[in-house]
Amino acid sequence: MRDLHDQIVACMPNLRRYARGLTGNKDAADDLVQDALERAWSRIGLWQRRGDLRAWLFSILHNVFVDRVRAARATPEEPMNDEATLAPVRDTQSDMLEVRDLGRALMRLPPEQREVLLLVTIEQMSYEEVAKTIAVPLGTVMSRLSRARERLRAVLEERETVAKLKAVK
Repeated sequence: MRDLHDQIVACMPNLRRYARGLTGNKDAADDLVQDALERAWSRIGLWQRRGDLRAWLFSILHNVFVDRVRAARATPEEPMNDEATLAPVRDTQSDMLEVRDLGRALMRLPPEQREVLLLVTIEQMSYEEVAKTIAVPLGTVMSRLSRARERLRAVLEERETVAKLKAVK
């Protein structure tokens, strides 16, 4: 049991980073991680020991986040505060501005695109791991990631994204 506890504790920084990317708010991210860990611990008997604990914890965090988004749809979104975009202090002011702009651009992505982008780029999960974590087909992960990258690029370049859809007759 101590080994399991240590594995969960080792995953906490990654869970916090992912939650912060999803919520854009340090306090909301901490609450999200706490709720996810509470849910995981109360359901620890359901975890298949042959599976990856990290992926299971990320799945739970994802599900808690989705539950919160669904519950909050009736209420307006809370604006992202500047504290959420702070990164470790770097040498130049322009670096901080770029990090802030990136944080704001990430928050402009739809949550389903943002979560896939964060899991692949920050948490370095494979597409298959992401698909299992958020319970969607592999093709959906790939298309969301592609759309997220394109939209993020467009937002950072201050241009509108152009839908590349073909008319079907």
